[in-house]
Amino acid sequence: MNHNGRSGSDAILARMMALHPKIIDLTLDRVWRLLDALGNPQRDLPPVIHIAGTNGKGSTLAMIRAGIEGSGLTAHAYTSPHLARFHERIRVAGSLISEPDLTRILDECYAANGGESITYFEITTCAALLAFARTPADYTLLEVGLGGRLDATNVIERPALTIITPVSVDHQQFLGDTLPQIAGEKAGIIKRGVPCIVGPQDEAALEVIEARADRLGAPLKVYGQHWHVTTEHGRLVYQDETGLCDLPLPNLRGPHQIQNAGVALAALRHLNLGEKACDAAVTRAEWPARMQRLRSGPLVSAAGDAELWLDGGHNPAAGEMLARVLAELPDRPTHLICGMLNTKDVTGYLRPLAAQAVSLTAVSIPGESATLSAGETAASASSVGMEAATANSVSEALETILARDPQARVLICGSLYLAGHILRENA
Repeated sequence: MNHNGRSGSDAILARMMALHPKIIDLTLDRVWRLLDALGNPQRDLPPVIHIAGTNGKGSTLAMIRAGIEGSGLTAHAYTSPHLARFHERIRVAGSLISEPDLTRILDECYAANGGESITYFEITTCAALLAFARTPADYTLLEVGLGGRLDATNVIERPALTIITPVSVDHQQFLGDTLPQIAGEKAGIIKRGVPCIVGPQDEAALEVIEARADRLGAPLKVYGQHWHVTTEHGRLVYQDETGLCDLPLPNLRGPHQIQNAGVALAALRHLNLGEKACDAAVTRAEWPARMQRLRSGPLVSAAGDAELWLDGGHNPAAGEMLARVLAELPDRPTHLICGMLNTKDVTGYLRPLAAQAVSLTAVSIPGESATLSAGETAASASSVGMEAATANSVSEALETILARDPQARVLICGSLYLAGHILRENA
């Protein structure tokens, strides 16, 4: 640690933030330039599985990783954003990157970039690829940051497999206003002749994905056509042209995780990783802030007999999934503590949750300039028929809810940034 309590990697990450004035600026020119200066590490990776989509990318990646590791193999994994610490984004051969390795690799990328304009996500993606190229592993799992076509991860000429999880409307300011436009951006990861696994899609999105795959001669394995997943008698049943798998329900909660598990199983079976891998995918995946029960920390101590949950979903599709998860939990009054960014469709997210929650207490997200004020979030909640109040902090919101309902189920939700803040203090 240096004198102000921050690690070496924190100091370099802060310098990287200053290299480019725009937070998101979709073009690959800067990435290609830096990769070239670094000796093109993207050409020296273990076989790559590249994952795009609006919802379920992270959970699907977590299940594929659990499956690969369950079959005795190793995988690099690159995900975003992080929740508590940047290191979560870069997992080298199964382990989170160490502080010395991260500091060294960030420094190397910063120097190789030579002060040129580049975004934070682009330079840190190059750092991850450099780390992966230097360490042996059996597979590399890359999660797209935004979109696909012009995302910094879209620099792998011939991945082993591409995956498109469900596509819905999100990030319109960067990806377009319509579902076909957004699907076109996600389908940008499809490569000539490389198989692509496609999760459940609206017809309009699927048409765009199929057209691109057809143009590039990329074989598709599409949900509902080439593979199916369902639940029967408290088990998960997966079927494709090679046969049937009867497995436990996923350890990640919620009906949408059945679909995500289906995508992961389709990938693992395409890679011929066997039964052990399929079982591990559904029983051993870890993915924080996806309907996660909090079990330690000051908030849990303050909660007493109440249940405390955390979820980082933030778009209308995530709101619908969360409502379905809540509907399946044992009966207990549910109160939401919600903080959201001002770039999100807040009413679209909250509308499906209105039927499941007794109340919503709105907070602003600490330390986030793009946070909605508690008052704005509360107003959106009122507009969809929720009983809404505001609080100055999550702990204050919890106190108010518990005074009214000590046996409550309390769900902190609305943003991965809020979830990260909670996990830093209650992990």
